[in-house]
Amino acid sequence: MLFILIKNERQIKNTTPQEKKMKLKIVLEKGLDGYITAYCPALKGCVTQGKTEEEATKNLKEAIELYLEADPMDIILPEDRYKVCELAI
Repeated sequence: MLFILIKNERQIKNTTPQEKKMKLKIVLEKGLDGYITAYCPALKGCVTQGKTEEEATKNLKEAIELYLEADPMDIILPEDRYKVCELAI
């Protein structure tokens, strides 16, 4: 059974401009073990789980933040040749 989490109108109206920076579709699947598996199809390998939909969603939000976080160790250029910036989408 598949569930897709979509914010309702009330939740969207009550969000701040910072919370509207990026919207990603996520999928919540009820597993045979009773846990809810949550993943974001746009971010390959970004998967987590929780005992409830709320817990799985909270865990996935944290996983997405970590997935998208810039790691200077991944940049192979000398420090004077790049800078790390943020882009709001």
